[in-house]
Amino acid sequence: MDCMAEELEAALPDDVCSLAERILAAAKQRDWQIATAESCTGGLLAALFTDVPGYSHVFDRGFVSYSDGAKCDLLGLASEMVENCGAVSREVAEAMAEGALERSAAQVAISVTGFAGPGGEDDEEGLVHFGIAASGGEKWHREEHFGPIGRDGVRIAAMRAALDMLRETLDLAA
Repeated sequence: MDCMAEELEAALPDDVCSLAERILAAAKQRDWQIATAESCTGGLLAALFTDVPGYSHVFDRGFVSYSDGAKCDLLGLASEMVENCGAVSREVAEAMAEGALERSAAQVAISVTGFAGPGGEDDEEGLVHFGIAASGGEKWHREEHFGPIGRDGVRIAAMRAALDMLRETLDLAA
């Protein structure tokens, strides 16, 4: 399947691309739009969704909020929350998803925030938090410890986990 631009295609396994296409098809069937709020994946999830032909109306928008300030400015997080909880936390992941849902036309928003590595002394390389917010007030969180598998490894693993959460959410919404 040709779901990624040539320069990124080799970096993404086929299962990631096919899962993204299945998610977009399920969202289209439900007449839902998707939004993303990404930190450690740096917009890769949004790029994946926009590179699958035939689904441009399903993906509403993506927020790349890599810095703490961007999380606050773009997604409406309180700076105190980010400072107190840490940018890589359940609270921030959930707030990122809620902010993306509120600031979009989407019915479901996924967030990703983590330490792709290498990190500082207190940063657990491979720790990633995910949040989902859906219309109707449903929220889900997931925490993964991928370990020190390198930046690319963590990003790809995070994309798989985010896609899996979206698949589960769309299945639950059936």
